[in-house]
Amino acid sequence: MNITEYESNQIEEINNWKQKAPSLVDKALGVVTKPLSWAVCKIIPDKAIQGALIGANAVAEALTDEKDIMRDAEVDDITDLRNKSLELSDRLANEVQNWALALMGAEGGTAGAMGLGGMAIDIPFAITFAMRTIHKIGLCYGYKAQTDADKQMVLHIISCAGANSMREKNAALLALQQIEYVLAKNTWKTMGEHAAVHIVGPEAFALAVKNVAKQLGMNLTKRKAIQAVPIAGALVGAGVNAKFINDVSWAARRTFQQMWLCENDKYQTEEVLIESK
Repeated sequence: MNITEYESNQIEEINNWKQKAPSLVDKALGVVTKPLSWAVCKIIPDKAIQGALIGANAVAEALTDEKDIMRDAEVDDITDLRNKSLELSDRLANEVQNWALALMGAEGGTAGAMGLGGMAIDIPFAITFAMRTIHKIGLCYGYKAQTDADKQMVLHIISCAGANSMREKNAALLALQQIEYVLAKNTWKTMGEHAAVHIVGPEAFALAVKNVAKQLGMNLTKRKAIQAVPIAGALVGAGVNAKFINDVSWAARRTFQQMWLCENDKYQTEEVLIESK
């Protein structure tokens, strides 16, 4: 197992990211904006976010074009990037992230200027664009989100980025690890179909949507509640959207970095016990 210095540094960064607790600034903002958050929750309930998550994944997949990634990487097939270099994939992902930051900041500023009413448009857009960004970053490492397991992975990446506590983040990381284990070990055959369905089947996807919607509802309303103040709305909207998409981008990059390293036998995770019911 020949690991370059660059790869070794990224492994350290992946492990640091896993251990990093959600921002204290976000927690403090949640306390300050608690009265406004109640009003936002009435406008954007969990059910609406569940609907946004289900629809957003299909929209994000349709909007994710791989031609520019293939052109910049000089590959004939996107999956070729799985065996190129991590440094190349990181460079491609960095370009995707910077573009996403610029676009989301501009959209957040426009929606924020509209005050409380703008959130009915802003939050669904933020979720859809976050999913599109995850799909796009996955392509940078050679991975397409096509299967049920892949779609769940996208949800749990958002869950990591939008965690309100270390407990929520660890739960999302465990879910990601379970899905990665299913994919890496070809669990559908080696462990039995029933056990794999329990982890990545339709029921598991529906539960993941429900849990992530509840978590995002709390996280995004805390971040965005101050947009209800018209004077502050535009500046806050731009900053909050940029911060959210930055968190999502890094969660995606660290997840797909780990997958790339594992596939190239340069990173090992502990085996995950998946029980069949």
